[in-house]
Amino acid sequence: MSTPGNADVPVGNNKKSADGDVGAPRDGAPRGWYSRGYLPHCDAPQLIQFITFRLADSLPQTKLKELKEELGHLPEKHREIERRKRIEEWLDSGMGCCALANSEVAAYVQRSFLHFHGVRYHLHAWCIMPNHVHVLVEPLVDLAGIVQGWKSFTARWVLGKNEQLGLKIPASDQLWMREYWDRYIRDAGHYHRAVEYIHHNPVKAGLCDAAEAWPWSSAFPGNADVPVGIWKSKADEDVGVPRSFT
Repeated sequence: MSTPGNADVPVGNNKKSADGDVGAPRDGAPRGWYSRGYLPHCDAPQLIQFITFRLADSLPQTKLKELKEELGHLPEKHREIERRKRIEEWLDSGMGCCALANSEVAAYVQRSFLHFHGVRYHLHAWCIMPNHVHVLVEPLVDLAGIVQGWKSFTARWVLGKNEQLGLKIPASDQLWMREYWDRYIRDAGHYHRAVEYIHHNPVKAGLCDAAEAWPWSSAFPGNADVPVGIWKSKADEDVGVPRSFT
């Protein structure tokens, strides 16, 4: 599957650089509409968002610096599109410790997504790759707080299991990159392209032959029976059901 165009590329919330502190909780209130210059963003309840975040060691700073210099001659819009495409390719190549490839870690991260489904947000689709994750989510509260909650909850457990599971996470207290990319879903067509991109990422990266074969994804049939949050409903209850578009 080819990388989607600009409409499908998750881009960072208010980020000034590749590794800016994006996603830090503010005051718990959704930010509403805002812009980094040419692409509008929106942090609002019940507006479906395509989120991507990655492990802290998934991309060396040297490569990000080289990329910035290489693309510096392009207009800003084209530069950001090409930059995002290159980063996706690097992530899919398996850079860094790839701690999420461990089945125990992947299962724990997946459970963290499912825990507050129907309470703080509605999950529509997700995929846990070896060094990054994609989530299509409909926030019911502040988006930044949701992402920060996922990161904080999983980081404590995963870092504590580093030696036991042989994860080879670099000697530091940071599991996740502080940034995340987000893109609000505009319409039904955009929604379905986003779901397809998320589900087929493992296939594109050569990790499996079919989206349904990847166990750490909403495309996996077995996840239909995973308990969700406090309601014990089905993990895929809301996957593929667009709720609201602006």
